[in-house]
Amino acid sequence: MLTVNLLGLGLIAVIVWWFWLYKPTLVKGIPDASEVTVIVENGVYQPAHISIKENYPVRINFIRKDESPCAAMLLFPDLDISAELPLNKPFVITLPAMKKGQYPFHCQMKMYTGSLLVE
Repeated sequence: MLTVNLLGLGLIAVIVWWFWLYKPTLVKGIPDASEVTVIVENGVYQPAHISIKENYPVRINFIRKDESPCAAMLLFPDLDISAELPLNKPFVITLPAMKKGQYPFHCQMKMYTGSLLVE
């Protein structure tokens, strides 16, 4: 009985960590006209948070390794970008020089989420 309770508490701790405490890697300060590669795998974008400098274009290469149908769709709602990501092939999104702000990106059901921070 004690083992089952401890296992249950451990599982609750893992769930709390994964959904509320875990902070995916942040790619910071990408220089002018750079590229970033984002891997779509195991329910997350890696890196999920990208920081770039204002007034510099950037190319984001998305490589989808997750066969989930949800992972196939990529949306940048604030930039009016919608794309279907092919499986195991890079898909490039070229963004022009942008103003400061935070631009979220996600799948159609918002299970995969990320953000692009322009500083």
